[in-house]
Amino acid sequence: MPAEVEVFADITCPFTHVGLKLVASRLVEQRPGVECRVRAWPLEWVNGAPLGGHAVAVKIQVLRDQVGREFFTGLRPDRFPVTTIPALNLAAAAYGVDAATGMFVSMELRDELFEEGRDIGDPEVLAEIAARHGLDAPPPEPSSAVKDDYADGQDRGVRGSPDFFTGDNEFFCPALDLDHDDAGQLLAAIDIEGLEAFISTI
Repeated sequence: MPAEVEVFADITCPFTHVGLKLVASRLVEQRPGVECRVRAWPLEWVNGAPLGGHAVAVKIQVLRDQVGREFFTGLRPDRFPVTTIPALNLAAAAYGVDAATGMFVSMELRDELFEEGRDIGDPEVLAEIAARHGLDAPPPEPSSAVKDDYADGQDRGVRGSPDFFTGDNEFFCPALDLDHDDAGQLLAAIDIEGLEAFISTI
């Protein structure tokens, strides 16, 4: 069985924020020692434009109402990054140290945005996070690691954020059941069966 989980993910995607937390918690409980590598899947490249803070806030309200109010306690739509590339550069650099640092920084960046209300596109905020881990402040241009992640994700048919891979198995957002009602309104729930099926492949 694979000793590493890969997930292609955007930093500003609210479904990724919840999904990563649920998966990381379950890995600690059931698969200690398995590494999780969060790879860059910038939705601003996929969609041709970055996600907007106010549009994301609407999805977040649904998630808080239907999934749990312990998430997204501090989002500030007016402090939403206009690009995720520098933050993704920082996460990739953290993985250059080791897997544990990479995972920690990947989670920390999302917590800073969604729980602390900080603009993780701000160079000063990123420099502060980088310094905590002995890393250089990330450049604004995409690093080779971020570009390689995106190219690999395209080759592997990544469907969105977050898309998890364990060996040859692929699971799109396994921790959440996402749908829409007849009026087009988002429906969301924690998917226990999907999460367990995902964990069983590791």
